Amino acid sequence: MSNPAVSVIVVSKGRGDSLALTLTGLARLLYDSYEIIVVADAEGLETVRRLRMEDQVKTVAFADPNISLARNVGIAIAAGELVAFIDDDAVPEPTWLNHLTAPFADMSVAAAGGYVIGRNGISFQWTARSIDYTATDSALNLDGMQPTVLTPPPGSAIKTEGTNMAFRRSDLARIGGFDPAYRFYLDEADLNMRLAKARKPTAIVPLAQVHHAFAPSVRRDASRAPRDLFEIGASLMVYLRRHCPEDQRDSIVRHFRKARDKALIDHMIAGRLEPRDVRRLRRRLRDGIKAGQTRDLHALPSLPHSTEPFLAFETRIKTPGVVLSGRSLRRRALRAEAEERADRGESVSLFLFSPTTLYHRVRMTRAGVWEQRGGIWGKSLRSGWMIRPGRFKGRVRREIARVAAVRGIPRKAR
Repeated sequence: MSNPAVSVIVVSKGRGDSLALTLTGLARLLYDSYEIIVVADAEGLETVRRLRMEDQVKTVAFADPNISLARNVGIAIAAGELVAFIDDDAVPEPTWLNHLTAPFADMSVAAAGGYVIGRNGISFQWTARSIDYTATDSALNLDGMQPTVLTPPPGSAIKTEGTNMAFRRSDLARIGGFDPAYRFYLDEADLNMRLAKARKPTAIVPLAQVHHAFAPSVRRDASRAPRDLFEIGASLMVYLRRHCPEDQRDSIVRHFRKARDKALIDHMIAGRLEPRDVRRLRRRLRDGIKAGQTRDLHALPSLPHSTEPFLAFETRIKTPGVVLSGRSLRRRALRAEAEERADRGESVSLFLFSPTTLYHRVRMTRAGVWEQRGGIWGKSLRSGWMIRPGRFKGRVRREIARVAAVRGIPRKAR
């Protein structure tokens, strides 16, 4: 059976450099039927041109700071059976779509969400979570790394992360896509709740993985300290008005403000915010909550079919699962070889290890090479041993085995 056609939507604003890395990753997927849609401001569209991808991807000029509207604009021209979303500060593993789309073989499944890896390239930032009518999320304990299809109890939903999620386009269109009343915060959660109310199952897919960098934006700086909380407050109130009984809203807002206040104080103690910043952010949160109480809420009409044909993207990858490894002293030569082979269409994983206990880090380079660096005896999984005795070749084998299923490394290469 052939893979379902997928439209991958990326919304970008003010992040041309990180968008370039996202598109490099999307261009190197091990999937045979996908199109890429970029909904972006002038900087993002220039990035597409700079990468010489303007004839290979669908683009829409969009500068409005409303990710829900931007996503709906992307859905309008999405011609795939499935619609996937990734942020412009994230990079997918090569097998991302293969794993993320697999649960849709069950025609009852309406949505799927994968796992998100943080800045060190190894530890999970988000895994499986649910969210309820109070906007409170909770961890879900799943068994192993196999996909799990879930239908939540009334009043809650299975949460999908905006940087790693997919939907059956027909279900997405039927419920009206994303609600523009949310500028960015809780937009996915609202969609999850509407699907849950329609009793539509969602799959959690642990092996569908993306790396998320948390790039700076108008809402947060590089340290993840907030720059503005207005839309967070407004979106919280919109969410509560949509999903929470009125007599419970005030207590939820008080609890939310208390939690945000603690987070602001923690940022101040760490030196990421000044006292005047904390006062301003508190005020902006309060003003946003007030604005959300009166923000217009409209019924969401179903979305029309795409008027544009499917624009199949030809992946750059001709040879999957290529492995290079060596000691850090040889990094220049090995990087040059890795880049040359990546340019030829090979999906390259490069392991550079030093005779130390340095923690490991993973990143995809601008050349499209997956590079892992660290000590032969250092940690990769942060829950692992502080020091793990062993030899270079054995460590390489263990690290290959750890990433093989998401990197697309065949068994014979392990």
